[in-house]
Amino acid sequence: MNTPEVCPVCYEDVPPRAKACPSCGADERSGWNEDNLLYDGLDLPEGAWENRNAADTSRRSASAGIPWFWKAAAVILLVALFLLYRRG
Repeated sequence: MNTPEVCPVCYEDVPPRAKACPSCGADERSGWNEDNLLYDGLDLPEGAWENRNAADTSRRSASAGIPWFWKAAAVILLVALFLLYRRG
């Protein structure tokens, strides 16, 4: 597909032979096709996706890192190995 002169997603000018829109990042695979405009005209509220993204972020940050019980198990294992080393 040829690069459009105007991005069909954000309606900004696209330079000739650009691989993607410099404004929104739409490209041949993600946004320069008619399927990307499928939900246009549904009159969805502006913040419809903001709440979903905030929930995903908080869920990810809560589950990020090593759980406390694995940290405790590692400390206990290190202490046990240290004691075995000192004994032997």
